[in-house]
Amino acid sequence: MPPTVMANQARPWMPDQSQSRSLDSAVSDGARESAGAASTGDGQPQLRRRRRRWRIAAAVATAVAGGTCAWWWAGHGPAPGSAPLLLYGNVEIRQVDLAFGVDGTISDLFVDEGDRVNAGQVLATLEQEPFVQSQAAAAAALTSAEARLAELVAGFRSQEIDEARATVASGEAAIENANVNLKRIEQLFKTGNATPQALDAAQLVQRTADAVLRQARATLSLRMEGTRTEQIDQQRAEVEARRASLGIQNYRLVKSKLLAPNAGIVLTRIREPGAVVVPNSPVLTVSVIDPVWIRTYVDEPNLGRLVPGTSVRVDTDAGKSYAGNIGYISPTAEFTPRSVEAPSLRTELVYRVRIIVANPDGNLRQGMPTTITVPRG
Repeated sequence: MPPTVMANQARPWMPDQSQSRSLDSAVSDGARESAGAASTGDGQPQLRRRRRRWRIAAAVATAVAGGTCAWWWAGHGPAPGSAPLLLYGNVEIRQVDLAFGVDGTISDLFVDEGDRVNAGQVLATLEQEPFVQSQAAAAAALTSAEARLAELVAGFRSQEIDEARATVASGEAAIENANVNLKRIEQLFKTGNATPQALDAAQLVQRTADAVLRQARATLSLRMEGTRTEQIDQQRAEVEARRASLGIQNYRLVKSKLLAPNAGIVLTRIREPGAVVVPNSPVLTVSVIDPVWIRTYVDEPNLGRLVPGTSVRVDTDAGKSYAGNIGYISPTAEFTPRSVEAPSLRTELVYRVRIIVANPDGNLRQGMPTTITVPRG
């Protein structure tokens, strides 16, 4: 900074010699005119001129004093942005309509309007018997399908293979005996010692024994090769279907109980025990009380002073203060809603701001007006 400017800022302003002479001359002229008017007797015009000069002198003095004050305030007043920023807003109305995810008959309602509830608390239930029985049936069907799949994957037991081998051996013995018997009957028939009926019977026994042997050998081959992969894949798909069915029944059983998703207060009890409800039909309305959101607005000149995560103080008309932080700043401007308390902002473009505040005592009620203090930055 130049020495001249520093010197001017260091010493208070004083009128210079020309201004002092102008003031002195104005006062002297006024005095002389008063004296002349008194001596000549022509007082009215001179009195008006004297008053006009006095008004000019007073205007000059006022301008000088105003300039001095402005100079002092520019050097010693608060810097822009150094004072805390005050915003005005309201606690947002946040509520949840709770409903069962399945149809059924309401058996119990454990809360009433005005009751405080905690997250995860059971608020109401449907009749449980249909859901429990359906779940048990689905679980049994899954167990059966899994057992069948394990059987197919394991294949035949060694005893079953031995049984098939024994059947093949028996068939081979039977066909051998049938062939010997057929040859004997054919020789007797040629010599006329056997009837045609005996020959036909021997041939039938031989063909039957041969068919039984082929069947026994096919059965042994199947048991030796094991279960077909297509059968295993089909049974695996059956198991997955049964498992999905059990999952649906588990879901239905869970949704037959109405749980509080968050801590809050019951605002409305819509249904009563005994009522038949359909899925997603509202039964209770619960407000969200902790944490609460406060909606406020900031104009563009002060937008740069707000940063998400900044700690703020929230005051209510009841004289209570709460600690909060800036959670969200809208990227788009909008006209200020009528609910904003500051009249100077109601016709300006502003940005919506969300303040997140802990509400341990539950005294921040929905719709309550608040004052938010953003610390100087």
